[in-house]
Amino acid sequence: MLSDPLRKISSEDGRYTPEAYQFVFESLEPAVRLAGRDNLEAKDRHVCGPELLAGMREHAMTLFGPMAAHVWRSWGVKRTIDWGEIVFVLVNAGMLNRQETDSVEDFRDGFDFDEAFVEGYELKLPAEILAKPAAGSEPA
Repeated sequence: MLSDPLRKISSEDGRYTPEAYQFVFESLEPAVRLAGRDNLEAKDRHVCGPELLAGMREHAMTLFGPMAAHVWRSWGVKRTIDWGEIVFVLVNAGMLNRQETDSVEDFRDGFDFDEAFVEGYELKLPAEILAKPAAGSEPA
């Protein structure tokens, strides 16, 4: 569920939908896990731009599969640098913390959405579906 502060920030900024701002927060845990910092204390769990992008990519693939690029674009996010813009809007609003070395530029040219989500998509079926014989076929 979207919070009122995120709706307000989105409205004031005007470039991205509230869902894009919410997605940043939803992607933090996957990013921290991928960076290997999930067992650390909160103060040591900081992720840099490329690490956050990796978490966002994984989270988007899980939620949206090959439609992720389309979903992101519908939110106003057309390039990875847009995620950096969103992150720094949240930093300036006091909703995210940054380190001195963090920059919007850390998000530039992270990956191409179509390559990552459409061309790189692999259908993964649960093992129980793969183990079932097809309808009308005889078990061997």
